[in-house]
Amino acid sequence: MTFPATTAVYAGLLALLYLGLSGWVMASRVSDNVLVGDGGDEAMLKRIRSHANFSEYVPLALIVIGLLEASGGGHGLVQALLIALLVGRILHPIGMFAAPNSPRQFACRGGGILLTMAALAIAAIALLLRIG
Repeated sequence: MTFPATTAVYAGLLALLYLGLSGWVMASRVSDNVLVGDGGDEAMLKRIRSHANFSEYVPLALIVIGLLEASGGGHGLVQALLIALLVGRILHPIGMFAAPNSPRQFACRGGGILLTMAALAIAAIALLLRIG
């Protein structure tokens, strides 16, 4: 098994993105004086859910992709999966603030989660095929 260096680089980038989302939520909490929950503010709820959605998907995706890379999975595939994951995680919060049913909402929010889920699914299948 080799060290998953490519996954490590993207894990670092995604960690910085996570910190950015965290700061985005904290800044809203401070400016709106909302210490717990969303305070009934729809924008705050969207920020919280963007942050939570990231934390729900990214850790497992990084583990699966990292295991794929460490087991000798192709560099091109690993790189593509990680790029899809990163782009998906950038797009998702942008789409959360788009007008409902707008092209931007579908492209960013929908595209973001589809890229994330596709990266996770493809990585999982590739990993299972490698160890099966």
